[in-house]
Amino acid sequence: MKASPPGWPRISTSLYYEDANAAIDWLCSAFGFELRIKVEGEGGAVEHSELTFGEGVIMVGTAKPEKFPYMTPPARVNGANTQNMMVYVDDVDAHCERARQAGAVIVTEPYVTDYGEEYWSDRGYEVRDVGGHHWWFYQRLRSPKSAS
Repeated sequence: MKASPPGWPRISTSLYYEDANAAIDWLCSAFGFELRIKVEGEGGAVEHSELTFGEGVIMVGTAKPEKFPYMTPPARVNGANTQNMMVYVDDVDAHCERARQAGAVIVTEPYVTDYGEEYWSDRGYEVRDVGGHHWWFYQRLRSPKSAS
């Protein structure tokens, strides 16, 4: 397999919001993303953006149902999410508190998932962002013995 383009992970995702500019500011404030690039089009609509979190990249754009009806925020489909994001952080409790202070809806408070010594143990929480997208943020507590 060839290497990914410089600065890009093998897989990334795109999210669409009614107000992508506000969502970008909020995602950076609440979740700790960093804005790498933002391209604005007519009326200030976000045509393309890249937000980074460590080596991860997400793209955020303004929903345009007239052009791309399948690129829609959850609010337009009764809150449904067709994809959910999972991100590993260094301190999940501090991250949860940061998101809470920014007004995020904490769906599930931090909890531990432990699949036993042969597997892994993580501490994580679920949160809904300003556009209705669901995110899971986790901190690895223990890796599988086979991974050591």
